[in-house]
Amino acid sequence: MSIENRTLALAGMFQAAELVQQISQKGLFDQAPFEASIYSLLKLDADSVTDVYGGIGKIRTGLRVLIEQFGGDKQNVEIMQYMLGMEFLERKLIKHPKMIKHIQGGIHAAKIQVDKHSINHPEMLHNLAIIYTETISSFDYRIKINGNKSFLENQSYVDKIRTLLLAGIRSSVLWRQKGGHKWQFILSRKKIVHTAKNLLKNLSANDE
Repeated sequence: MSIENRTLALAGMFQAAELVQQISQKGLFDQAPFEASIYSLLKLDADSVTDVYGGIGKIRTGLRVLIEQFGGDKQNVEIMQYMLGMEFLERKLIKHPKMIKHIQGGIHAAKIQVDKHSINHPEMLHNLAIIYTETISSFDYRIKINGNKSFLENQSYVDKIRTLLLAGIRSSVLWRQKGGHKWQFILSRKKIVHTAKNLLKNLSANDE
């Protein structure tokens, strides 16, 4: 079960990275995985890793991208850089407990907004993006986002990207809590891919 939990958390990171690339390059994104990633950010108290994402089916995109990145012949370099950047920033974040409390407080406030608006309401996404700006952006390392200038200069798209990066870092926290560490990206890669394929296979079987 631990390898399954780690695989799901890693898929959460890859799903966020995939969506960041979609938005930055095309200004378009898949709505269902986007909402699942935002949901995972707001779900601070969960009974299981599956519960964080609202079900394994909600992390299907992340599982697919994970398999492509770890099991394919050709990596998407940008997506890999985004994912590794999230993991690196999470390791910096855990050394700043006051910053973590600030982030948690902001997320709790955002959860109240969900009761009034939809999970992807512009106001809520903007407030979550501000949390990222006030905390993660203060580090000397920043994830460089490549894409179309018109999208990267549009506040609505920027809010979505920053919120997704925050969600990806939340998944990285989960990954580490379940025993994940960077060496597993190399040493346990085959096992992780095998687990992700089985999870997708079971989802497909249940869909039939």
